[in-house]
Amino acid sequence: MIPIIQIENGAIPIDRGYAVSMVVRSFKGRRDVEVHLFRPEWPESDEASIDWNNLFGPPAMLDAVSDEKKDRKIILEAFTSAERDQIIDYLKDHYSSRLDYINSNPLDFPVPSGLPPLSSIDEGKDIGLIKFEKVPHFNLPFALRGLYNLSAHLPLVETREDG
Repeated sequence: MIPIIQIENGAIPIDRGYAVSMVVRSFKGRRDVEVHLFRPEWPESDEASIDWNNLFGPPAMLDAVSDEKKDRKIILEAFTSAERDQIIDYLKDHYSSRLDYINSNPLDFPVPSGLPPLSSIDEGKDIGLIKFEKVPHFNLPFALRGLYNLSAHLPLVETREDG
């Protein structure tokens, strides 16, 4: 059974405010790869239903540029508690033998402005996306993606340099 780490820091100001990640034991030649899960799309009604006042704070970095549309995506990519529970059940049912753990925690409010939404990060040599909705057994009522950075994790086989 995989450990599920859920951190509840008290009430959050909106329903859509939970982050979920998982750690895959072995993935693309790397060990213990952390994958940050997010919603790549959402109904327009979700954005319209949120009271956006006081959800964003000052920029996280001095050179960060606040962009209201991008700032909102950070929250719209997050999950409701019901969606979080569905994701955890889905991962347990289909990936339990491959995962070290699943982590869920509420976003810290106010969310720093100027952060890049996960859906805006481009894939590259080490950065990639898992598109769960393309997996044949995917059964969640919303699209789900996972962002990973292989360069942040150790290779499965250590390389040795002879000197």
